[in-house]
Amino acid sequence: MPVQSLPVRDGSFHFRLLQQYLILLKKYPILTKSVTSGILSALGNLLSQYLEGRKKTKSGGPVDEIDVAGATRYAIFGLIITGPVSHIFYQLMEVWMPTTDPLCIVKRLLLDRLIFAPGFLLLFYLVMNILEAKGWDDFQKKMRKSYWTALKMNWKVWTPFTFININFVPVQFRVLFANMIALFWYAYLATVRK
Repeated sequence: MPVQSLPVRDGSFHFRLLQQYLILLKKYPILTKSVTSGILSALGNLLSQYLEGRKKTKSGGPVDEIDVAGATRYAIFGLIITGPVSHIFYQLMEVWMPTTDPLCIVKRLLLDRLIFAPGFLLLFYLVMNILEAKGWDDFQKKMRKSYWTALKMNWKVWTPFTFININFVPVQFRVLFANMIALFWYAYLATVRK
């Protein structure tokens, strides 16, 4: 008995969603990565708020309402900064350090961890400060208080994922892979920046 293949329109919801994402990724790579980054960044902030609310509930404290403005700021950062900057960085990395270079694995990791990560974290602090409509003094205070702690945590948490991402994930999926990890990372940053 011959086996019939199913038309794509009869596929599961997840399959159709993935297929649509791949089509958009091919047609509009930066826009697709930017929108995805914005959505996942906002979800990371909402996850942070949820976890903080659970912690307060367990300790008997009052639970704050969902901070929609905070989630919106993270969405804006993901849309305007994370998506485009990450896309360009990963594309340039492929040109600067092709896989034919025998030391590309080490060079890529060092570039990301020692140059990109500190700069991107600084950009995060700066843009969030602007979106929160806070002044230069507040920016400096937050930098002194939590930047170094956040950067060390970034190096601890992100290094293994970065190694996998820049060496084994196809370049068109690197921003998505990083965004999935960043979902939890932004939850951490939202907590540590307070």
